[in-house]
Amino acid sequence: MSDLIRRDPRAEWIARNRLHPLHAALQTQQTQWLGPNGLVRKNPHAAAAGFIGPAGLKRIDRSGTQQGGSNKRQSASAEVQLPLHVVEQPAFVIAVVPDMVGGRLSSHDKDLLGLAHQLAGNDGAVLAVVFGEIRESTFETAGVDRLVHLDGDEYAGYSPEQRVLALRAVESQFAPRHWLLPDSRNGGGELGRRLAASLGERPATRVWQVRDGQSTGRAGAGREDIAQVAPRLILAAAECAEPVSESRHEARRVELSAQVARNLPRIEDLGSVAVDPAQIPMAEAEFILSGGNGVKDWALFHRAAATLGATEGASRVAVDDGHMPRGRQVGATGTWVTARVYMAVGISGAIQHLQGIGACDKVVAINLDPGCDMIKRADMAVIGDSAAILQALMERVEAHRQGARRDAA
Repeated sequence: MSDLIRRDPRAEWIARNRLHPLHAALQTQQTQWLGPNGLVRKNPHAAAAGFIGPAGLKRIDRSGTQQGGSNKRQSASAEVQLPLHVVEQPAFVIAVVPDMVGGRLSSHDKDLLGLAHQLAGNDGAVLAVVFGEIRESTFETAGVDRLVHLDGDEYAGYSPEQRVLALRAVESQFAPRHWLLPDSRNGGGELGRRLAASLGERPATRVWQVRDGQSTGRAGAGREDIAQVAPRLILAAAECAEPVSESRHEARRVELSAQVARNLPRIEDLGSVAVDPAQIPMAEAEFILSGGNGVKDWALFHRAAATLGATEGASRVAVDDGHMPRGRQVGATGTWVTARVYMAVGISGAIQHLQGIGACDKVVAINLDPGCDMIKRADMAVIGDSAAILQALMERVEAHRQGARRDAA
């Protein structure tokens, strides 16, 4: 294990926010100090080890069992136990159909679940309907109370008509108060409009806010807003609400009582079409390989991007030095990106750059400086020479592809 101290931005934010329900649990208390008469004074409240129970209440453990019999300081993330939100008999259901690109919740999906949690309140339950393979393991902390998983060959690939039939079965069994789908290019926008046509209802599209029974959506190429009474079917834009962060949920699996009818597809799915990553706009790219001042061999960097199938990006310093065009600059002064994987090579992590990658799901940093801000921000960090690491990564990728070709033959 690395000896580097990893920051927990969320725990730090809770420690600063006095109104947060977990604020008190993250406050460090002085256990002893030297009094004015030279006597050592002790704080008996701080000496007792405390922890947050499953109901969100603080418990005192004077035996030290919860601390493993050790006096070592635990990380803030280990001390925080989010309160469990349980809805045994929901008065109504808010149905959410996330995109689940790659089998995982995207940032757009988590915003949508945050909106569903607001609409459900304490009496309702958030029901997530997921198609295909699941690789996500954080449904509990994303705000999912009930989970319907529909997997099978009929849902593989492009199958909107079959999915609409499944959503009609969900409609018949649960009668959701609201349907929420992401208004995205990953399938949610089309599926939501098909569902609206099937139900005979008119949806609200590009919704960025739902409050007091009113929904507000973008119109006129983003120059105007349309406010209306929130309909039952809402196609929400990204950042429509804050993701759930203050509670855990059951994510209880439920099954459909009736079997979904099989649809005879009128469209044949021929699979994905290969696209040149260089032609993908950075704002829409799923995998970005970004270079900074620490990259010395730019020819190797370009070969690595081609081998990995990544879209190229760069820091402001690399662009100013002429290594990359201005249109490839990532950051608050360049392009804000939302990639699922962002690999930063030789980038120290200026504040403007970190702002531009704030919505990326996974950040991988390759750098020689273990104390730079990009290493602190990264989900995974590799300390070493970028040229050697990229070369080794290319070799592993080529070996993997050759093995796949032999297996296919």
